[in-house]
Amino acid sequence: MATNGAKHTITTLAELEAVFPEEVYPPAKFKETRHITAAYRALIEASPFMVLATNGPEGLDCSPRGDPKGFVRVVDEKTIIVPERRGNNRIDSMRNLLTDPRVALLFLIPGVSETLRIAGRATISTDPALCEGFVMQGKAPRTVLVIAVEQVFFQCAKAIVRSKLWDPATRVERSTLPTPGKILAEITEGKLGGEEHDRLAPERMKATIY
Repeated sequence: MATNGAKHTITTLAELEAVFPEEVYPPAKFKETRHITAAYRALIEASPFMVLATNGPEGLDCSPRGDPKGFVRVVDEKTIIVPERRGNNRIDSMRNLLTDPRVALLFLIPGVSETLRIAGRATISTDPALCEGFVMQGKAPRTVLVIAVEQVFFQCAKAIVRSKLWDPATRVERSTLPTPGKILAEITEGKLGGEEHDRLAPERMKATIY
């Protein structure tokens, strides 16, 4: 039983370890590496989607990245490159990287319950030779992130299994949730968004996806 006061708030390492007294599961200790192994490379190259976490003066940012599988390029066991595709021009991640190069990546593979995690340090590059290597639909990204890998390990299947993420039976019908237009209209009291925003969304996506 925790002995960390009436508020039940953990504030020290000792209190935390009292709640989780068990030894670390042995494979969880040994699955971590400081470089990309052949097996970890296979997972990266099979993934069409990952989440990128950064930190900056304005706070934390966690944003999705996606493309055909293998879009994150493994250069060598200590280096990967990620294309920065066209977005909404907030460029939150890159703003953060200008002051703090640390990044954390989480890779997902459809149908696979294990995920892959990478931590390292990123450099923003406009090198034409690198950008041209990621051309899609005739368009190259303006920048790429060159990431020096510092930590790699796979995450066990429990979270995906518990969530039933890949189970077709758990799919949510999009029409049951608010649309982007409705969300914008609610936030801006009707100044932005609305039905017109949603109506134009397919063509907007087609024109700006790359």
